[in-house]
Amino acid sequence: MWVAAWTKARSDIDFSARAKWLEDVFARSADEGAQVVVAEDEGIVGFVLFDPVRRWLEQIAVAPLAQGRGVARALMAQVKAACPEGLALAVNVDNLRALAFYASEGFVRDANGVNPLSGLPTCELRWTPEGASTR
Repeated sequence: MWVAAWTKARSDIDFSARAKWLEDVFARSADEGAQVVVAEDEGIVGFVLFDPVRRWLEQIAVAPLAQGRGVARALMAQVKAACPEGLALAVNVDNLRALAFYASEGFVRDANGVNPLSGLPTCELRWTPEGASTR
């Protein structure tokens, strides 16, 4: 599901070759206390991996056939509920669909960076509910 979702977003990158990397991210994140929320509808249609202590969204993916049906919003609502003081993430700057989604969820650009795997430029986005501390 993750490979299909990311291949739809970035067909120029071989995400099947990154499956081991994703396994490592899940293992490391679990060791550090991260949580996974899964969306199901006759099978897994999406997931989000996040660290509530660091308030960091590591991965979110929605199966291509489930995109546009509110799955990502439902997952994000659960993450925001688990991180009521705020949340940050990194996204490729050319992932316009993701940037539009995060903007609609109240995220704002906070910093610039580089994706360590692809070398592509990224930006850090931050969501902070009104009245919450920023860091």
